[in-house]
Amino acid sequence: MAKPIQNPKDIFPDITQDLRETFGDDLVSIVLYGSAAGKHYRPGKSDINFMVVLSDAGIHGLDRAFPLIKKWRKRKVAVPLFLTERYVETSLDVFPIEYLNFQLNYVPVYGKNILEDLNFDRDMVRLQCEREIKGKLLILREAFLETAGEARRLKNVAVQSLGAFLAIFEALLYLRDQPFPEDRREIFRAVAASFDLDASVFEALLDIKEEKRKVSDGEMLRLFGDYLKAAENLSIIVDEMGGKDE
Repeated sequence: MAKPIQNPKDIFPDITQDLRETFGDDLVSIVLYGSAAGKHYRPGKSDINFMVVLSDAGIHGLDRAFPLIKKWRKRKVAVPLFLTERYVETSLDVFPIEYLNFQLNYVPVYGKNILEDLNFDRDMVRLQCEREIKGKLLILREAFLETAGEARRLKNVAVQSLGAFLAIFEALLYLRDQPFPEDRREIFRAVAASFDLDASVFEALLDIKEEKRKVSDGEMLRLFGDYLKAAENLSIIVDEMGGKDE
């Protein structure tokens, strides 16, 4: 087994060289994003995520990356997100939360910094927040029924969904013109304070995710119920933020 990468920045020179040799002048930029771009990176457990921006011609030659993908997957480097500048520019109205999240959690590695000057339509951000929250609420309700209240399965569903809510919460802070805390726990607290939610639900799930807390079966069932209520309340609040003509 390959040795875990302790610091993602250590592989910047090697992966940059590999991508330059693979795509040549078609390589526009390389960006590290996600947990590996911040203090939440956990060697050997966290994936290392790169965004690779190619020219319009280069994006049609992705087969050139086959050997490169195979090589780096052995070291917990996820399959890179390959896209073009045009794709980014024309997707900000469709995926504003995703690109806002990229902009808040990234490290430029090579080439043009395509995330630095992105601007977002606030109406589109709010609309996607509403859509994502309501979608997650339906998924959580369905999962709740499918698990039949089994604590282990409820735990897995809850902790896996927490990352999606974190991205939504950052977008909600953007809508309220509030600063973005670096610590995930502080993000949950900031949103809870701004939207009159109970932060303890999300903090408890974060403790479980980070293996700082163990809960009994009964506690997990209660906590998941509180999680559903918090998601429902938030969906109502964000819906009411929208205009009548949306």
